[in-house]
Amino acid sequence: MTAKRQTALRVTGLILLILLLDQACKVWVKTSFRLGEGIFFTDWFQLLFVENNGMAFGWEFGDKILLSLFRLVCCFLLGWYILRMIRHPKGERTSYIYVIALTLAGAVGNLIDGTFYGCIFSSSLGRIASFVPIGSGYSSLFHGKVVDMFYFPIITNEAGETLFFDAVFNVADIAVTVSIFLVLIFFRKDLNLSLESGKERRERLEKGVSKTSDSIQTQRGESAKAS
Repeated sequence: MTAKRQTALRVTGLILLILLLDQACKVWVKTSFRLGEGIFFTDWFQLLFVENNGMAFGWEFGDKILLSLFRLVCCFLLGWYILRMIRHPKGERTSYIYVIALTLAGAVGNLIDGTFYGCIFSSSLGRIASFVPIGSGYSSLFHGKVVDMFYFPIITNEAGETLFFDAVFNVADIAVTVSIFLVLIFFRKDLNLSLESGKERRERLEKGVSKTSDSIQTQRGESAKAS
């Protein structure tokens, strides 16, 4: 098995693993709690069932159809980007490809909610949702709501209002957020390499060859002087 094929299989496995974990958590919460219910673990961590129409951490983003189309385009571009790096690498580390795969997995995870959940689940408002025949759910195709459940009210005031951190999120959000931080902290060079044009790459390689040649000539000159 070639190295490229191994990378492709590992990337696929990582994406499927994140998707399975994400969807398993969402389906369990959706079919176990009413909207607004959950499990209290500590003052700073709760499992809280909420739904949102927006992006990661409940952020809103205009029209629902536009958001779904935006997610589709992002997933397509990320998939193409990963495939390009596997087939035609420009010097990126394999670990960078895995990190971008986390972003894709998170994007697809929330895309599944927004696209299909409205068609296959009954409403969670005031009752526990269940699977229903396709098309008889609480909404229509592309109008589903994203399921969130992890809540960390780390800082609250005396009235019980959350001062920090009031966002509720899911496994897909975690995957996207972690991948972004990893890229910013550890993989900025790989990102720059991956976005290089053919001309820029040739110029960089030519400069590298020129520096290597100059270094060799300098070493030879110093050796000749020493002898």
